[in-house]
Amino acid sequence: MHKILGAAFLGAVALAGCAKNGSAAAAASADEAGEQVADSAVVYMTKEISPEAIMKLYKALGRKATGKVAIKISTGEPGGHNFLQPALIKDLVDATKGTIVECNTAYQGKRFTTEDHRKAAEEHGFTAIAPVDIMDADGEVRLPVEGGKHLTYDIVGSHYPDYDFTVILSHFKGHAMGGFGGAVKNMSIGIASANGKSHIHSAGKVNTPDSLWTNLAEQDDFLESMAEAAKAVADHCGDKILYISVANNLSVDCDCDSSPEDPKMGDLGILASLDPVALDKACTDLVRASEDHGKIHLIERIDSRHGMHTLEHAEQIGLGSQTYKLVNLD
Repeated sequence: MHKILGAAFLGAVALAGCAKNGSAAAAASADEAGEQVADSAVVYMTKEISPEAIMKLYKALGRKATGKVAIKISTGEPGGHNFLQPALIKDLVDATKGTIVECNTAYQGKRFTTEDHRKAAEEHGFTAIAPVDIMDADGEVRLPVEGGKHLTYDIVGSHYPDYDFTVILSHFKGHAMGGFGGAVKNMSIGIASANGKSHIHSAGKVNTPDSLWTNLAEQDDFLESMAEAAKAVADHCGDKILYISVANNLSVDCDCDSSPEDPKMGDLGILASLDPVALDKACTDLVRASEDHGKIHLIERIDSRHGMHTLEHAEQIGLGSQTYKLVNLD
């Protein structure tokens, strides 16, 4: 039997709200499981980290990925080793007949060019389990941002509109610039083209990596721009999107780091929702509620970058809700 835990179980809960497309569908999913969820978003979780656990969460969401499916992951910067392993995600990729999608980076690493990025995806084992599409290999397109403070448009890989459904499959962990990386970062920075990444990091000032690093935005402006770019993707997808986050290998550094610091705390599990803000909030709440003393390093990374502000702004612009019901499937 599922166990419902209020968000208060995990710590402080922010303002109430509903994801534009997610709350009604999330409530329907929980009702199918025989649970009452009131007006909160639903986040499902399990402590088990396995291909079977990912499939259990996917089915619990009650939203089937149909048509041409994009599975958005991080392929991981060569040298790093914390990215989601192909064996872990293969069952979900197979079940959805998905294509693994990525865009090139805005920094001069080993995923900066399409050729190098495809090589990295192959070396990390992703091409062995599914087609891999570097979505900005042939250019980019713009998605409108509604109600943004900094951005009026998001720049994504030109292949992205070819997909009918998006699965945001994230590795939750720390991040040197954003404080943490989860669903919101994966759908904003991750789906953005290299130029789009520059657009977000500069809060709309520039659109090319060449001029980015002398035009980085103030921290809160950058965090707010991530939320705004994520909303552009969510609005584009409507109800043709879902979110799954694996909270393992909890380094303070992102998978875009070629030499990430080793994790200082143990794995937490896998979480899933139809609301990306609720999902990210639940992941950060689990870190803070953990009895693992090593959590102090990840918490320091999140808070020193003002990382929770991303979710505050995301809620304000209608991307989702920081209020949620946690449904434990264990």
